[in-house]
Amino acid sequence: MISMKSIVRTTTAIAAAAMLLPLAACGGGSQSGAVSDKIPAKGTDDGAQITLWTRSPLERQAKNVVGVYNKSHKNKVKLEIIPNDDMEGKVGGASQTGSLPDILAGDVVRIPYWASEGIFKDITKQIDALSNKADLQQGHIKAGTEDGKKYTLPFITDVSIMVWNKDLYQQAGLDPEKGPASIEEFTSQAKKIAGLNKDGVSGSYLAGQSGGALAFDLFPSSWADGHEVMNDDGSKASLDNPSMKATLDAYHQLAETTNGLGAGSKEETGATWTAPFANGKVGVMPYPNTSVTAVIEAEKKGGFKVGVAPIPGTEEGKTATFLGGDAMGISKDSKHVAQAWNFLSWLMQADSQKQVFADKGDTASNIRTLKTAYTDADPRVQTINSVIIDGHGQTPKSPAFNEAFNAAGSPWQLLIQNAVWGKGDLQADNQAVSKVLSKE
Repeated sequence: MISMKSIVRTTTAIAAAAMLLPLAACGGGSQSGAVSDKIPAKGTDDGAQITLWTRSPLERQAKNVVGVYNKSHKNKVKLEIIPNDDMEGKVGGASQTGSLPDILAGDVVRIPYWASEGIFKDITKQIDALSNKADLQQGHIKAGTEDGKKYTLPFITDVSIMVWNKDLYQQAGLDPEKGPASIEEFTSQAKKIAGLNKDGVSGSYLAGQSGGALAFDLFPSSWADGHEVMNDDGSKASLDNPSMKATLDAYHQLAETTNGLGAGSKEETGATWTAPFANGKVGVMPYPNTSVTAVIEAEKKGGFKVGVAPIPGTEEGKTATFLGGDAMGISKDSKHVAQAWNFLSWLMQADSQKQVFADKGDTASNIRTLKTAYTDADPRVQTINSVIIDGHGQTPKSPAFNEAFNAAGSPWQLLIQNAVWGKGDLQADNQAVSKVLSKE
């Protein structure tokens, strides 16, 4: 069994803070200013102390990064871990008192709002001058791009994948080496597991009260089939597309099936979202790659065997992923801009990414590293990396994403509750999401 503490720590990363605190003192991205051209390409390493804030769910990865940097540089990064639910209030308060850290890392879906409100300094010239810019995972850069100005780079990447319990598959007469290649197969395989009628075991599981986890789980199937969930500027939802309807119909079927969805799915807030699978009680479900590592380690110690595959769409062979995690930028209040850039530029390099991510079994944000530094890694880790390498991942972008999707009681969360456990009107519920996105 995996400890509940580790499950909570890794999975809360997907559920962004619901607290909505306007950053009134910032007043717009243009106020933060551009970083001086006089800063060296690699920044300055002169022994300064740099402050960095990041969210508690990514504490392990962040400590790995900071530890390696501090051992190899004169500069020293002072890392502060912020409880996930406190991040929004902490940033809002600090932005109004001019006390933001030198480097701020935050949930990538919240980055567009922060960038639009002037939280970060403009580092467009520095990013564009990176010799390996094309090698970097672009979702976290695009999330922090506002009016053509770039404010952020990838910090820690988390992606959604499909996992299944091979032991339960064997017991149900399924091929333990073959997970679902389509939404139809996902539904049928989950029903097979449900049919085992084992105490506490379900076909699948869903975080019904966590808008962030639901987006992380469900958006990829629409993307796999070539459908978008929002328009380009994030002001209008398109959640009534055929693929989303098929996906929601699949979960509705499971909700109507005895043992189809795990007990507590309808009420799950995301705090223990991955625990049922990690504890061997779920057959198949979408899952965050940052939590898979713990399951694979448990397998080595006698736990159940786990399968990993990309999340499928309705058509077999079509897959996608949600490029989540945290992006980072230099805050408007930084007094050590050149030193902060030294940290950012160092972390973007392939050698650094290998040392702090690949060698630790975590997912790098540098595509070259993903292609070359995992040759001896577990095949399942290579599968996780492939969804980024293949370019099938997306990061949804909207300044109002938190209000429309992640916040408690959001219209997206209500859409899911209606579609899976009720008799929802998908078109009407989609319009409700659009109304929030457009800030009507």
